Amino acid sequence: MSKPKISTLKVAAAYIGTVVGAGFASGQEILQFFGFFGAFGIIGIIVSGLLFSFYGYLILKLGRKLRAESHLPVIRYIGGKFLGTIIDYVITFFLFGAVTVMAAGAGALLQEQLGLPELLGSGFLMIVALLTVLLGISGVINAISIVTPFLLIAVFVIAFLTIYSTGFDFNNLTTTNLGIPPVPFWSIAAILYVSYNLVMAVAILAPLGKETDDQKTLKKGAVIGGFGLAIGAGAIYLAVLVNMPQAGEFSIPMIFVVSQISPLIQLAFAVVIFAEVYTTAVGSLYGFAARIIPPNHPASWKYIVGTSIVAYGFSQLGFTNLVRYLFPAVGAMGILMLGGLSWVYLKEMSIYMLFKRVASQPAYKKKTNKLEEPKKSVYKQDHKK
Repeated sequence: MSKPKISTLKVAAAYIGTVVGAGFASGQEILQFFGFFGAFGIIGIIVSGLLFSFYGYLILKLGRKLRAESHLPVIRYIGGKFLGTIIDYVITFFLFGAVTVMAAGAGALLQEQLGLPELLGSGFLMIVALLTVLLGISGVINAISIVTPFLLIAVFVIAFLTIYSTGFDFNNLTTTNLGIPPVPFWSIAAILYVSYNLVMAVAILAPLGKETDDQKTLKKGAVIGGFGLAIGAGAIYLAVLVNMPQAGEFSIPMIFVVSQISPLIQLAFAVVIFAEVYTTAVGSLYGFAARIIPPNHPASWKYIVGTSIVAYGFSQLGFTNLVRYLFPAVGAMGILMLGGLSWVYLKEMSIYMLFKRVASQPAYKKKTNKLEEPKKSVYKQDHKK
């Protein structure tokens, strides 16, 4: 029986919605990875879009090929038993860490905007995410894909209004005054940015690939999703730099940015950020729980509830600290996954080229193509004489 048809836009939306979250929409993540490098930060964002598209498609393709229920079959395929186990542990750890970061981000958001205790904001997010994940993979994909387009539109509009109303000084691209970056070079920062995000996204992309038999849909969805992430990151990057260095003093820089436009827009964007936090929390919570126990297991709901409670406790470590130290560290480990994906791609391409080269030989041509008649042996002719 064929799989239900999943559109290209739904694949792209699920991809984007898994990656964007508290760190992305708040501007804190973009600031930590690219804000230190000025104009080179923009180049880094463009490079990240290319890498997102390429590696996202590879994960979707492998998920479809292996009929993956979680990220584990894909990781074991690209890394083997030993390296695959290491990558699996890193991904599983970070999925839990991402849930923690999202909960911390929600708490920081509601505390800065409404003056509510961080415990309350974090707890509310975890309850909503928990209820969504209990619906299974279809509920997770639907929730993410429905919310994501509205989130991107809001980010673009607010970034445009910010730049338009504040004006853009190109000097901000070279004088960010942020101090010492967590990662020393913009090129390394771009790779780490993609690797840590894919460590989180593979939990959704792998089972998403299984949900459709149309490989072209997966490829187009990955490309649109990858460049959608880059465009969104670029818009946030420019909007934050316009308001530097003041914006860099806030846990959620974009909230300061929109506060310069209008209190009403500030409140609206707070809702946007919370929604983006929700989509990432849902994807990470599902991915972590699916790795620990199969989604269709009768006791899976116990692990989902337990994970939510523990993540809620660790979220009190603070949002900014988690983004600054946890994300680059996991990104460094995530390079192992990118290396494994690259090796699989190169191996498949070499096999394809070998097959193509062999197939082009005369002996493998169609029967309608006549091969040249071998020349008669001069020795035989002389021998007859």
